[in-house]
Amino acid sequence: MGKIRFSGPLQDRISSLMALNRIALATYFRHALGRRIEPSWNAYFEIGVRFVRHQFTKAMNHPDFSRGRQIFDSVQTETSDHYDVTVEPQDDPKGRWYAPKQLLSDATLLYCHGGGYAFHGGVSRRFAAMLAHHCGARLFAPDYRLTPEHPHPAQADDALATWRHLAATTRPDKLVIIGDSAGGHMALMLLQRLRAEGLQQPALCIGLCPWTDIGARGPSLHENDRFDLVQGWMALRFGGWLDPKGRFGRAALSPIDQNFAGLAPIYLQTGGREVLRDMIIDFANVQSRHGAEVLLDLWDDMPHDFQAMDSETPSSREALARIRAAVLWHVARIGSFEPCVRTIQSSAWPFPIT
Repeated sequence: MGKIRFSGPLQDRISSLMALNRIALATYFRHALGRRIEPSWNAYFEIGVRFVRHQFTKAMNHPDFSRGRQIFDSVQTETSDHYDVTVEPQDDPKGRWYAPKQLLSDATLLYCHGGGYAFHGGVSRRFAAMLAHHCGARLFAPDYRLTPEHPHPAQADDALATWRHLAATTRPDKLVIIGDSAGGHMALMLLQRLRAEGLQQPALCIGLCPWTDIGARGPSLHENDRFDLVQGWMALRFGGWLDPKGRFGRAALSPIDQNFAGLAPIYLQTGGREVLRDMIIDFANVQSRHGAEVLLDLWDDMPHDFQAMDSETPSSREALARIRAAVLWHVARIGSFEPCVRTIQSSAWPFPIT
């Protein structure tokens, strides 16, 4: 069983804890009756998904979004996994370094956190520590500017500034850009920005449940609402906050509408139960046709950002092992990294989409 972390005003902590208890009781009752929303999920897994969805919904509908962020972060559920890393804040560019006690390679990870470009809470810092620990590599997580206060191109500019900072002391072929959700969007779009600026590409780009289209795409965007911690309407609102009034346009800000041929290799992971599933599969297919080097793994029963469940589920453990293998192979040629039973698209080894 996991842990609970509290932050912020006491009234938010109490309200969120009461919501968590209500969700837990209702979930245990349904499971006792054999009514699971996904057969492979235990009660703890389902409680986590339902609670995060509840917190996102409450936060995004709050009239004062800064207060909404506090509500979202007031109670955080975590797995019992321990990450043996040291954390060191940095001011310029602003962010945090995560250094694992056990280094497996000389790779450096540039981690772009998720949260729809609008949230940056404890869950993202936990995700960063998890990646540094499992990959055995130093990781820098920038505190980029957030929407809706700072729409595009603020985030893209912050990502480029962070890349320049890291590349000033680390060879690009030792750098891996990795991001989850909106951070996956940031990671992919940073590859395009590097090409536009005439800068070298990283050794690898990893997108974990990445947001590949800021508009509506695919039936899963709404059909998977009942399974996922992120909802289709949330993704669309995040898109509106990123590009108010469509100043730049959907095509300009959606990775799926770019051509990644000739850029860094791209490794993607997605869950079959997440709302972004269809756009991620579409992205992999489109980029494979362009000639980009892309590989996509899918876990049929998993929701958005399922990697955060770590040891609580075999799928998360397998996904984290695949991430580690990808980093070790592309940076240091340690071990191997090839398509597996989860792979549904690869530009080098074609697999049928199922």
